[in-house]
Amino acid sequence: MAPQIKYTKIFIDNQWVDAKSGKTFDTYNPHDESVIAKVAEGDKADIDLAVAAAKRAFKRNSEWRRLEASQRGKLLFKFADLIERDFEYLAELESYNNGMVRSMATRFISLAADQVRYIASLADKIEGSTMPLGGQNFSYTLKQPVGVCGLILPWNVPLLMFLSKVTTALAAGCTAVVKPAEQTPLTALALAALLVEAGIPAGVVNVVPGFGETAGVALTHHKDVAKISFTGSLEVKDRQRTIKKLITFFYPFESEIYHFG
Repeated sequence: MAPQIKYTKIFIDNQWVDAKSGKTFDTYNPHDESVIAKVAEGDKADIDLAVAAAKRAFKRNSEWRRLEASQRGKLLFKFADLIERDFEYLAELESYNNGMVRSMATRFISLAADQVRYIASLADKIEGSTMPLGGQNFSYTLKQPVGVCGLILPWNVPLLMFLSKVTTALAAGCTAVVKPAEQTPLTALALAALLVEAGIPAGVVNVVPGFGETAGVALTHHKDVAKISFTGSLEVKDRQRTIKKLITFFYPFESEIYHFG
């Protein structure tokens, strides 16, 4: 029996909205190529709104920035509990939209909650270094979140890739705009709903389904996006190679060095 499709709209500022253009695209069941649902097709206008929401959520003294690191970790622990609660539904949805056999989806998602808990446990363990400079002088580094992160997901194992990228960004104190692969957008949208239930403040995570040449390009070129985490084909990577902020290994911090005597 096919799982219920609960979410097909764009997720911005903890709200479900239609694409500004009104467009949708079909997402398919790879087993028989049947249409599962029509999903809102985001483009540059929607990416602009999502980045603006993430930027507001990252502002100094925002609800998100006022949270202690340990509190961010607690929110992610609650998120992990919700993933465990909805384990069966998420496995069915992943298999239905991605095409992987159910046993593989179950195996991957059985690891997901523990993966989130591990990353959550690191939220209050982000440390710099202290270095002697001679005499009574020393310097130290302070790691700080970089800001808005653009997170681009591949079509394969989309649920685990969402969790790896998003929870890393949140543990570090960043905000995020997620662009799932157009082939497999459904579990990313379902996980966004669980983040709201876990208590993640509005604007911290936004999800914009769409195509690489529209939504993806708008996200990677956006002036207010501080870091891009991209996983995908070499063809797409070659098109984006000139963007200096594009990295395949995601490190959501920047370091400042302070000197004291």
